[in-house]
Amino acid sequence: MAGLVYSYFRFSDPRQAAGHSAERQIAYAKRWAEEHNMVLDESLTLRDEGLSAYHQRHVKTGAFGAFLAAIEGGRIERGSVLVVEGLDRLSRATALDALPQLTQIINAGVTVVTASDNKVYSRESIGNSPMDLVYSLLVMIRAHEESDTKSKRVRASLLRQCETWMQGERHGRICSGKDPAWVRWNAGKWELIPERVEAVKAGLELYRRGHGARGIVTELRKRKLHLTDRGPQALQIYRLIKQRALIGEKEIEVEGKVFHLPGHYPAVLTQDQWDEIQTLCQQRGRRQGKSEMPNILTGMRITACGYCGHTMNGQTIANRKRIPDGRIRECHRRLMCTGLLVGNGCPVSSSCWMSTVELAVMNYCSDLVNLRSLFDADRSAVPRAQLVEQQKALTDLDLRLQHVMAAIEAGGGTAPTTLVKRMGELEAERAQTASAITQLEREVAAASRSNLEDSHALWQSLRDGVEQQDPEARLQARQMVADTFERITVYYKGLRPSETPKDVMDIDLRAKGGVSKMLRVDKYGSLISGEVVDATSDVPLPAAERVKARAASGKTCVSRSSPIPPPGQNLLALMATERSPAS
Repeated sequence: MAGLVYSYFRFSDPRQAAGHSAERQIAYAKRWAEEHNMVLDESLTLRDEGLSAYHQRHVKTGAFGAFLAAIEGGRIERGSVLVVEGLDRLSRATALDALPQLTQIINAGVTVVTASDNKVYSRESIGNSPMDLVYSLLVMIRAHEESDTKSKRVRASLLRQCETWMQGERHGRICSGKDPAWVRWNAGKWELIPERVEAVKAGLELYRRGHGARGIVTELRKRKLHLTDRGPQALQIYRLIKQRALIGEKEIEVEGKVFHLPGHYPAVLTQDQWDEIQTLCQQRGRRQGKSEMPNILTGMRITACGYCGHTMNGQTIANRKRIPDGRIRECHRRLMCTGLLVGNGCPVSSSCWMSTVELAVMNYCSDLVNLRSLFDADRSAVPRAQLVEQQKALTDLDLRLQHVMAAIEAGGGTAPTTLVKRMGELEAERAQTASAITQLEREVAAASRSNLEDSHALWQSLRDGVEQQDPEARLQARQMVADTFERITVYYKGLRPSETPKDVMDIDLRAKGGVSKMLRVDKYGSLISGEVVDATSDVPLPAAERVKARAASGKTCVSRSSPIPPPGQNLLALMATERSPAS
C-alpha cells in the first residue's frame, strides 16, 4: 500500500491535554503502520486542541480543515491512512454535515482507521460491507446528539447563573468565554496582575492622547510592557478599548440575550474613565496615522474651506531639506482645499501654510479671556438638546411598537407580512436611537466635567510644543481641537480675496455649544483682529439672517465681521449682495 500514515486527534477542552489519550493514539498509529508495512509521518501529527467539532471550529480554523483542504488540492497521496481515536473526533456536527466530510476523505483514496474499535473505512471495505457506512452514520448521529444535549444543559445552566448574578444572589466566578489577560483566579477570588494592569493603563492613556494602535504597540515595546504572553499587537488595542471587563463587567451572551455582569472582575477604570474612552472611540479621525508629523487640524472633518465648503487636507513634504534643528520647513507643510479635486473646483485655487492656522488657533485658545468668549454658552447645551430629542424619539418608537404589537395580537397571532416587516424596521430604528442616546449621555457628561481654566492651561502648555513640531504635544493638541471646535473655516486669502492685503487670512472658529469668532491673522498666525461674528447680539445668527439684518440697518460690513457663507455657497456673490453703494 502506497502513501503515509497520519495521526489526528482533537479535544474541545484544553484541560484534556493533561491526559494520555494522545500518547495512546500515537502508539496505536505506530503499531498500525508497522503491521501494514507503512511509514508514520511523525513530522505531521495533526492536533486540534480546544477546538469544538460540534461547532465545526476544527474545520474552519484547525488542522482538520487544513487536512481536508490538502486532500482537495491533491497534496495527500492516494493510499494514505488517517488514524483517529473515533469518528466523533472527526465531527460532532449533524449527520448531513459530518457524512460528506468522511466520504470526501474516502473518495480521495485515503483510508480512515478508528483506534477505539479497530474499524477501517475505505472504498474497498465499504464496497465489501456496505453496512459499515450505515454504522458510521449511526455513530455520527449519536455523537451529535450527545454534544447537542450537553450544549443545551450548559446553556440552561449558564442562563441560570447569569440571572441569579443579576439578582445579586450569586458571586465568585462564572466560567464562560475568555477572561481578560490582566486578572487571574487565585485562592477562590479574582486578583489583578500588576504588570499587565500597568500595560493596560499605559495603552489606554496613549490611546486617550491620540496615538493609533501601531504607535501604542511601538511605545509599549519600548517600555517592555505586555498585554498578553504574545507581546503587544495592534489587534489587541482595538479589542482592549471595547472590553467592559475594564470596569469589572463580564459580558456573556446566552440564548440571544446579552448579560453584563457587574463586579465580576476587579475594575481597572472608573465609569467616567470608561465613558471617556468610548466617546473618543466613536469620534472619527481621532487616531493619528502613519505620518511622523501629527496634524492637529485635518483628518477630523472639522477644518473647511470658506470659499467652497469642502474639507481641507494637509500635505507634508517630509523628505525635503529641513531646518538645522530637524524641523520640517513651514513652506513644506501646506493646507489645501479638497474642492480642487472634485466638481467645478474651488473658486479660489490656492493653499496656505499649515502652521499659520495652527498657531492662530493655539495662540487664541491660550488666552483665557478668548476661551471664555468662545463658551459664553453651556458647553453641554448642544449634546443635551440632542439628547432630549433622541429621548423623545425613543418614547415615540416605543409607542408605535406597542400599536404594532396590539395589531398583531388582534389578528389572533397570524400577523400580515407587512406588520411583521414594519415591526422589524421599528425595532432596528429603536436600537439605533438607544445607541445614539448612550453616546450623547457620554458627551453631555464629558462636556459638563470640562473646566475652561484647566483647558486654558493645557492650551498654553502645548503651544510651544506644537510650534516646535513635537509629536506628543501635537497629538494632545489634536485632541483639544476635536473637543473644542465644531468647525474651523479658513479663508486663506481673506473674506474678500481682491481687497485683503497679502499674507493675511481670515479664520472663523465655531466652538461646540459656544459661539463663532472671526479672526484676522498674519502669515505667522499672530492675531490682527477678532470679534464675535454678530456684534449686536449675544447669540450668533445664521448667515442668511445676518445678511438681512445688515441690509435693513444700512450698515456697511468690514471684512473682519463679514458673514460666513454656508458650505457650497459662493462667497464672492454673497459679498456683492451685502456691500452698500457707499463702500
